[in-house]
Amino acid sequence: MKLDYIYHSGFAIEADGVTVIIDYYKDSSEEVFNKGIVHDYLLEKPGVLYVLCSHFHPDHFNREVLSWKKLRPDIRYIFSKDILKHRRASAEDATYINKGDTYEDEHIRIQAFGSTDVGISFLIDLQGRRLFHAGDLNNWHWSEESTPQEIRKAEGDFLAEVRELQQTAPAVDVAMFPVDSRIGKDYMRGAEQFVERIKSLYLYRCTSAKIIRRQRIPAVCREQGMPLSEHCTPW
Repeated sequence: MKLDYIYHSGFAIEADGVTVIIDYYKDSSEEVFNKGIVHDYLLEKPGVLYVLCSHFHPDHFNREVLSWKKLRPDIRYIFSKDILKHRRASAEDATYINKGDTYEDEHIRIQAFGSTDVGISFLIDLQGRRLFHAGDLNNWHWSEESTPQEIRKAEGDFLAEVRELQQTAPAVDVAMFPVDSRIGKDYMRGAEQFVERIKSLYLYRCTSAKIIRRQRIPAVCREQGMPLSEHCTPW
């Protein structure tokens, strides 16, 4: 099994006969539109193809994914129900799930957990591995701008969602979690709290802010006794 980083919060899981693309926003090439690992490789790869989208925000859901059905008539779309609610896709385009729902077929099991923004997060069981993609689940607060009450609420909401996940999945093989430097000095707080509660063999950060890679995540991973792996990693 292999995990590929695409862009922003976009990842792909390559398993035996199965590919899962999550939260596609744009392809991996910084220079050429619609060039990169998705268009040059994954859409042509044999096997079953799943496309998961955690919510309707344009940096997590690109309507282009619906056009892939022309190339791959067997493609299976699993979308958060808010995408339908906001009319970004139609009822017949996908299977829609809310927090608490489960999609399962002969290849994969996908459980929808909550978010502290809109939409859902994904707990994925695939070929003996358990993976978590947070979508926009995070401890979203701006300590330099938020009031103490707003900070307490944001943290309480986040930890409540993590506790629900912890009851089902106290440990995962891979966690994909957002790290956003726009939050300010506490940009790492959500990731720290997550790995303290959900033991993860590998942590991947969902971000397009390259400076994050040189800052605090490696230290957090060392403290928790877990490796921080580079993107495109087989395991």
